[in-house]
Amino acid sequence: MAEKVDLLLKNLKLVNVYTDQIEEKNIALKNGKIEGFGDYPAKEEIDCKGFFVCPGLIDSHVHIESSMVSVPEFAKAVLKSGTTTVVADPHEIANVLGTKGIDYMIESSKNLPVDVFFMIPSCVPSTNMETSGAVIEAEDIRPYFENPSVAGLGEVMNYPGVIGEDPKVLAKINACLESKKAVDGHAPFVSGKDLCAYVRAGVSSDHECVSHEEALEKLSLGMKIMVREGTCARNLNDLFPAINEKTSERMMWCTDDRHPHDLSSGHISEIIRDAVALGLDPSIAIRMGTLSPCGHFNFTDRGAIAPGKTADLIIFKDLSNFTPHIIYKSGIRVFENGKYTDSVKFGSLPESPGIMNVDPKSLDFSIPCMDNKKINIIGVIEHQVITERFEEFPKTENGFAVSDVERDILKLCVVERYSGKGRTGKGFVKGFGIKKGAFASSVGHDSHNIIVCGTNDEDMKTAVKKIIEMKGGFAVCENNEILASLPLPIAGLMSEKTLDEVKIELDHVLESVKKLGALQTDPFISLGFLSLPVIPRLKLTDFGLVDVEKFEKISLFTD
Repeated sequence: MAEKVDLLLKNLKLVNVYTDQIEEKNIALKNGKIEGFGDYPAKEEIDCKGFFVCPGLIDSHVHIESSMVSVPEFAKAVLKSGTTTVVADPHEIANVLGTKGIDYMIESSKNLPVDVFFMIPSCVPSTNMETSGAVIEAEDIRPYFENPSVAGLGEVMNYPGVIGEDPKVLAKINACLESKKAVDGHAPFVSGKDLCAYVRAGVSSDHECVSHEEALEKLSLGMKIMVREGTCARNLNDLFPAINEKTSERMMWCTDDRHPHDLSSGHISEIIRDAVALGLDPSIAIRMGTLSPCGHFNFTDRGAIAPGKTADLIIFKDLSNFTPHIIYKSGIRVFENGKYTDSVKFGSLPESPGIMNVDPKSLDFSIPCMDNKKINIIGVIEHQVITERFEEFPKTENGFAVSDVERDILKLCVVERYSGKGRTGKGFVKGFGIKKGAFASSVGHDSHNIIVCGTNDEDMKTAVKKIIEMKGGFAVCENNEILASLPLPIAGLMSEKTLDEVKIELDHVLESVKKLGALQTDPFISLGFLSLPVIPRLKLTDFGLVDVEKFEKISLFTD
């Protein structure tokens, strides 16, 4: 008599991601794998009549650091939504701590009920127009490609370097290609011959498309498109016209950057629900969250329910309202009826690393004005990481350019936090709307220097001093008093606390900044992207203003 399988799930409606068909199946599980279909002698049988089943979901591109919680807490947040695999780019912590940061993330991901694969950061620093905590070269990353938990090279943000055939950039790409692993891209608005050069170098994906025309051009050149629904950037609606039966095989879902509340509301399953609500066939929506990313990353052991595949399963009731009811990870039931089972464990946290080297006494945010000169102003766009660019005359007091709350032109500064020199980039921003006080953060993509916005220098200094004291985090200040703060001592990016605790502290911070007059739903996530000099159009680093479209530093005052 044949040895019994561990579990037989009977009478399920299988979403077959190979054929886009719904099939009535009995599914046999053994040793954490799919044994086969049909009637098998089993140690346990469960009748699942009336329920659908699909593979566990995959987030094809995520920066776990943006969740503000540790890797185990992140896993706890996304698993209940049906995400059983994530492909994480530890680019944020690598810019703070270098390879030590990568090693910390890999160690933190062990013994979790979510499989975490890593893309090794390609741009540390992202550009030569900012100060990061480390520099990572090709020889530093080459050994990582031998690690089975490494899926390839993280988003190549230095697209001018690729297009211009910078030997250091190409060396990193080639080191990955030699290992036959994926090279992820980051090429906002890159088109035509420049895009051809980018693809020719070996970059095979992009998650920065903001229009369906952009996505279709990249698809036509052989790239894979990751449709992003993060906290700041949400692109599903704009890219939806590009998704069809043919293109969907080379398109997949990703979250990129999500704050704690968006982790709680759902993850890849939420994107699937939204796509189906827009009219996408549920089978295609599920395939984009399962099989499609496997083709890109060469994951041969998951992404489908078939003999020999890992038994990562989601059992759910309604195709049109995709909500997990029961979740199996490697054949073990980890979630049922809205809560985790006793069998699931989320591991332990290694000792938390960090760096904060700024002398509070050195802070100087004053900006001497120039007669009859306009200033270049960054324009914030809510729910987007791209910015606008404005030119206006500044408000002046005693020979200095200052914030003008009446026109919503606020001072913005970036303070370098690694060398102890405290180099400070100074500029102005439009779109936050605060009428008093200041708010600051050590989450300033990608180098994560301290970024602060305010109506006056003293409140800005007080907020930054609180960031220094906490060794990273968020702070809100008014009249030289801290109204609220959120400590992020893990590299100035993540908390050691639970997701629920972080959400409470984050709520307090957001409530406080809105009392200052902030217009946006989450001003901190918009603030954090204003120092990212690889996303158009105008950004600010510790070196000063950067015209990203020209990829060069520019003066605050116009010519």
